[in-house]
Parts: sequence; structure tokens; C-alpha cells
Amino acid sequence: MKILYAEDEVAMSEAVTDILTYHKYTVDAVYDGDEALAFARAETYDAIILDIMMPKKSGMEVLRTLRAEGCKTPIILLTAKAEVEDRVEGLDAGADDYLPKPFDMGELLARVRAVLRRRENFTPEVITCGDLSLNMQSSELSCGDRSFVLSKIEYRIMELLMLHRGMYFSTEDLLTKVWGYDTESELGIVWVYISNLRKKLVSLHAHAEIRVKRGIGYVLEAI
Repeated sequence: MKILYAEDEVAMSEAVTDILTYHKYTVDAVYDGDEALAFARAETYDAIILDIMMPKKSGMEVLRTLRAEGCKTPIILLTAKAEVEDRVEGLDAGADDYLPKPFDMGELLARVRAVLRRRENFTPEVITCGDLSLNMQSSELSCGDRSFVLSKIEYRIMELLMLHRGMYFSTEDLLTKVWGYDTESELGIVWVYISNLRKKLVSLHAHAEIRVKRGIGYVLEAI
């Protein structure tokens, strides 16, 4: 699951990003409204968390712009303002939920889970491709009675390929979507992880394969 998190307080951003990452969410953290809008337009997210009080554009402005452009991604607003009028304004503008600061991290995680459950294209806890299954809570990749618990990066790659099976992703796509826009990793690291995952699929005797098409990219297909 990929989340866009817009918060101009660096310490708060780092703390929330760490918690979300620990719970297996992929997070793009941005620090002003212009960045939030640009990232939301350029990438597909499962949820967006917006602080209202941000430089350049407020979270409310970003929310209204995205909804006006037809964006249906669940959006949670965060703000130090706790007045009823502000909550009503945010919800009327199209927010799915509203959480005043300071908030408990456990409550934020619960709100994120709730909006993800309500989103239009709900993703089940276990996703499959042929006889291969991936448990999105335990990171366990299994086939029959064989299984592997994947590392964080392996899990993110398999989740992306399984949610979009039959779709090709270039090396650059995978590097950006899995490692993030600001990664300093080299392109070659993608092949290292793909190679390891292909070996795991062979060991599982799965009727699914990560295929490579030169000049195009990688795809997961049932065989």
C-alpha cells in the first residue's frame, strides 16, 4: 500500500513516516502543498494524508483541487485546528476523515486502515496469482505448503507485480515505486531483487513467473 504524506514539520513527518513504514506502508513524504499536488497528480496512491497548515498551498487547497480534478483517492486531513467548523469544512470539501493534532499514532494507523477498507477498489488481505499467494499482513509468499517471509523490498516488489499482474514495469518504474523518488540506489539493484524473487518462485514450485522482456520490463504472469 502506498501513501502520500504531506507535512511541513520535519520531525513530525519523520516520526509518522517511520511508523507507517514499520507497518509495511510505502510512504512518499513531501513538505509543502505544491509538492503534495505534484506528487498526487504524478503517482497513484492508496491514500493521502494532508496537513492543513502547509506553505505554498494549504492542505485544504490541495484537497479541493484534487477532488475538482476527479481524484477519488481516500484523503485524511491533519491539523492543529480542532474547531467543529474546520472539521466540517474539510469533510464538505471531500476529505474522507479528519484527525486533529496532537494525535496518537495508533489512532492514525486505525484511521488509515479504515479509509483503505472504504476505498472504491478494496485490496484483500491475501492477493493471488495462479497458485501463488501473498499475505499482505505477514509478508508471507506461499504456494501449497511451501512459503517464504519476504524482506521489505521483496514484499513491495511482489505486491506491486501481483496487484498489477499482466502489466509490465520498467526497471526505472520499479526503482521509483519501490525505493522512492529520492533513492540513491543504482538501477542494477532492481535486477538483484528480481533475480532473488524468481529463485523463490522456483523453490515454491509456483505456477507463476516473473518474466523479463528486453527494453520493456518485468511482469508477473500465471503459467
